[in-house]
Amino acid sequence: MQQTEPTNVPECGPQICTQGAALRAVYDGPIAGWPTVQTSEDTPFEEMAPLERPALSSQDLEVQLGEYLFFDPILSDSGQIACASCHNPDLAFADGIRSAIGDRRQSGPRNSPTLLDKANQPHFMWDGSSDSFEHQALLPIENPVEMASDIESVLQRLNADETYRSRFQNAFQTTQIGISELSSALSAYQRALTRRSRFDRFLEGERGRLNDQEVFGLHVFRTSARCMTCHSGPRFTDDQFHNIGLHYYGRRFQDLGRYEITNNAEDVGAFRTPSLRHVSRTAPYMHNGLFPSLAGIVNLYNAGGARPRPRAEFADDPLFPETTDLLSELDLSPEERAALVAFLETL
Repeated sequence: MQQTEPTNVPECGPQICTQGAALRAVYDGPIAGWPTVQTSEDTPFEEMAPLERPALSSQDLEVQLGEYLFFDPILSDSGQIACASCHNPDLAFADGIRSAIGDRRQSGPRNSPTLLDKANQPHFMWDGSSDSFEHQALLPIENPVEMASDIESVLQRLNADETYRSRFQNAFQTTQIGISELSSALSAYQRALTRRSRFDRFLEGERGRLNDQEVFGLHVFRTSARCMTCHSGPRFTDDQFHNIGLHYYGRRFQDLGRYEITNNAEDVGAFRTPSLRHVSRTAPYMHNGLFPSLAGIVNLYNAGGARPRPRAEFADDPLFPETTDLLSELDLSPEERAALVAFLETL
């Protein structure tokens, strides 16, 4: 279900700008005085707050080694794919395409997420198949569609390279490169990837960083759009798994999501809630990359998510998933949707 960007999306008209200007008096104050957050079914949420970023120095030898590895195709079987092939610094450490292109031009099923500001993320991958930075750093190496290599072969290549032996010895005081050192170096560099946004500066007190339309979008985000049901806290995510109806069960693009990890029927079609940080720079969207624009995403949620019904052959299939009850029609006006998109672009 390819989503297209709507035409004639209104910008900040006089009425909306007036509302934004009125709201600015409120949002210029401390967060504790901002309007009450609205969530679906009164779901608990974490209040917005500045993001605490790791104090990692680019002079750290482990970080430097991880950066060197990140851009080196030595980790792949073909010697043509590096971590940076799917996580390009110029594309906010994503790749800007629907799904990743890996070893020997193979196309993976899922969209490459940004690696920015992931230091405090508790689990990784769209299905939560990894629960640590160190573990996730190695998964692409052995994935047959991504780097298509194996850890032992990679370690042999690294140990045979005089430059790498020297770099690892400086960083870890070891003459033998092992799996622990490899994962530590890669994860150290990825933890250090961070960029501040306009909204960061707004939260830090520079209230002029957002214009009136963006302030109105912030208000819509917190209230009538109920976005903080799942996207709350400094990282704009609840770190949970939800089915919003994009599983394509029994059709092209089928992806069973979290179910493939847990084998629990309630997890069919459920995916990790992504952080919204840097979202304006990481299109296309969703686990399958089928949504090219933020306007399309907002339209999806405004409609209450996708609610596919089973075809006849799946009528009695116990695994056919139901879209989460946390989503319902929002009835946002075109001006509210445009303001919401404008706000998301500040993250």
